[in-house]
Parts: sequence; structure tokens; C-alpha cells
Amino acid sequence: MEWIKPGDAEYDSERALFNAMIDKRPALIAKCATAADVVAALERAQADSLGVAVRSGGHSVAGMSTVDDGLVVDVRPMKGIEVDAGARTARVGGGVTWGELDAATQAHGLAVTGGRVSTTGVSGFTLGGGSGWLERSLGLACDNLRAVELVTVDGREVRADAQTNSELLWASRGGGGNFGVVTALEFDLHPVGPELIAGLMMWPADAATEIARAFRDWADDAPNELGSGVVMLNAPPEEFVPESLQLQPVVGVAICWNGDQAAGLEAAATMRDLGPVVDLVGPMPYPVFNSMLDDPPGMRQYWSAEYHAAMPDAALDIWIKYGHSRPSPTTQQLLLPWGGAVREREKESALANRSSTWISHPFGTWEDPAADDAHRAWVKDFGTDIRPHANGGVYLNFIGDEGGNRVVAAFGEENYRRLQQVKAEYDPTNSLRGNQNIVPA
Repeated sequence: MEWIKPGDAEYDSERALFNAMIDKRPALIAKCATAADVVAALERAQADSLGVAVRSGGHSVAGMSTVDDGLVVDVRPMKGIEVDAGARTARVGGGVTWGELDAATQAHGLAVTGGRVSTTGVSGFTLGGGSGWLERSLGLACDNLRAVELVTVDGREVRADAQTNSELLWASRGGGGNFGVVTALEFDLHPVGPELIAGLMMWPADAATEIARAFRDWADDAPNELGSGVVMLNAPPEEFVPESLQLQPVVGVAICWNGDQAAGLEAAATMRDLGPVVDLVGPMPYPVFNSMLDDPPGMRQYWSAEYHAAMPDAALDIWIKYGHSRPSPTTQQLLLPWGGAVREREKESALANRSSTWISHPFGTWEDPAADDAHRAWVKDFGTDIRPHANGGVYLNFIGDEGGNRVVAAFGEENYRRLQQVKAEYDPTNSLRGNQNIVPA
């Protein structure tokens, strides 16, 4: 166990999060390498009347991985990964990132749905649901969570699986870090790769309407093997981008085909026939593709999201309009298709509205603090305009702190009441409230 406090040389680097807008100053950071360390940290928090936050990857856009004047339970030292290739399972420490887990499982040609950014923590991503490129073929990460081990606020070490504390396992599949500090997770793994048909295509931004509508029609009824998304962004200054298009607005289509490669190339031809200026789609190691969207730390972030039952032209036109009006070149406008195994495994998690077919995801990211208001306004205005075409559901890992009503909307009223009962059993005083909070019954 290592304790870090204000004034220590490493304090500022250890408290920093992915979202540079979050600048909180905890009274104490507990670097926990074991479950016993977590127990000691929570005892210290109780003895000193300190609020508690839990830190793993630190990618919570709302900054829920830290707390002012409280104690941060930092589980990043918990880096153990045990892969049983024969049983197709993995046991993962609470501080592992997706890049680390992908490397370990792909050594055996196995994987589970992981984050689209490889530096994301496995724990927070999975507990919040776990939307990634493989979701339409394998389900969300939380659907593949077979067991979870956690420490409750009163110091109990608890395991939840299908036979023991099964209601807690259900709640942990989407209910976030509301029930304890997770020290280990166990996953079902699946044959993936090691090479998939994957990559990115790009067109100039003035083709956005044509490309976005073609993508919608293509992805809306695609086989489960296809994971994909369409995004409006600025092209990177990389050699694979023509010089005339570097740093210029473009529309891109990401493709990840988890299946037969010949079938994947045939499926990709639908978009390739539209003449992309950049075409990087081909055989690619899954971990390489799953890190292509990695963002550098230190950027300011403000995001939101909506679920949609359909994406008619009127809704798509709003999405395109805001894609053209992005307030910075690093900001992105994403549209992701759901369906497939996401819909088929709806009963396995606490998340509601999994029959939704689309997620719109304005992704504000920038450097200058003077631009904060412009980016918040862009995200909020898009939400206002697109909401008549939304179905009311939301994926909490994609949004900031938007209030209790949005938390209820993520689970639906019936599931939320059920989650409240689990919360009351494991955290009746709501000590773990630095999250997308479920209020105990």
C-alpha cells in the first residue's frame, strides 16, 4: 500500500485524469495492490470521515474517478491477468487496461468486447456496460462478465457469480461502481482474429450526406459480424492521408468484421464502392485496430449521447449539421449502430433500451480552457435538436454528470428499483456516490 498526499512529489501526476477539465484535489490517494489494501483504505476513509472515489483507468468523462478533499482508492497497481485458453476465460485485476488485456488474450487468439480506446480501464468500462467494436457479435463486455470480486464499504470481500450473490452480478453488469470497489473480474472469452478485416475509410466532408446515408442503410441491416461507426472529424496529419486533406474536415467510416475474412471484404465493398480518398480497411490485428482511436491525455472533454430506435433522414441531417459545425478540429461527431448480440442478450444486464439501433455521440475534445463554453454549448444544442428523434435511453459511459433522471433512463424504472435494492444491501449509506449514482432503497 502506498499513500500519496498533497505536497508529495507525485501528487499532481497521480491525481490527473484523462479529462483535463477535471482538476480535483483529493486529501489522500491510496495506491492499492491487493484486496487487503482496499479494506485498509476504506477503513481510513471511514475513520477520517472522507468521501470516497475509485480510480482505475481514469477515463470517466464526468471525472467520477476522483473527489475533492476525500480519498481516492486507486486500483491501478492491480495488474494481474490470468488467461485459461482451454476454458476460454480470463481473470483480470481491477487496474488492467484494455490494451493490456487484449495483448494477453490475443496471444491465444481470444478476446472479449473491449473499449474503443485501449487506455480505458477494464473495470469502469465493463461495470458501465462495455460498448465496443465486437459488441454486435459478442455482446457488451458486461454480458461476458462471469464473476466479479469486490470490497464493500464495510470491509467485506465479496464474490458474485451465477451461483453466489447472483443478484450482485446482475447489478454489476451495467450498474457501475455503486456496490463496492472491484478488485477482480472474470470474463468469458471468444475466438477473435488474430487478424480481422478492419480499418478506416475517409471522404472529404462535403460528401457527408451521401456517405452517412449510405452507411446508415448498409449498417442498419448488417450481419452481426460487422462492428462499425461513422464519424465526422478532421483528418490526422499522417502520411496515409493525402497532403491536401490533412487536418481538413472529413467523414470517416470505421469497420471491424469479426468473422470470415472473405465475407468481411465483400461486406466492406459496399462502402469502398463510394470511392474513399483514404482506405485502410484490410487484414489487421485486432489490438492494432482497437487502439487506432486512442486520444492523448491532457485534452479537455465534454460528451453526451442519445439512443435511437431509427435514424431517419431528418435525424441524420441534424447529426450532419452538427458534424459540420464542430467547434474545434479535435472534436468528433460519432454515430454507432447497435443491434445484433446487443439486442439478443438484453436480459443479462441492468441496462435498458438495448433494442435501440443507433447511438449518437457528440464527442467534444479540445485544449484551450477559453473554448469550454463553446464546446459545452455545441454538445447541449445537439442534444436539444436530436432529442425528438431519440427514444429516451442513454449509455452512461458516454456522458458526463447529467443528473439522476438520466441515470434512471439508462436502466428503466423497473431495473432501477431492482438496482436500488442491491445498493441498499451492499452500500446502504451511499458512501460510493462518486459515480452515475444509484440511490439505495
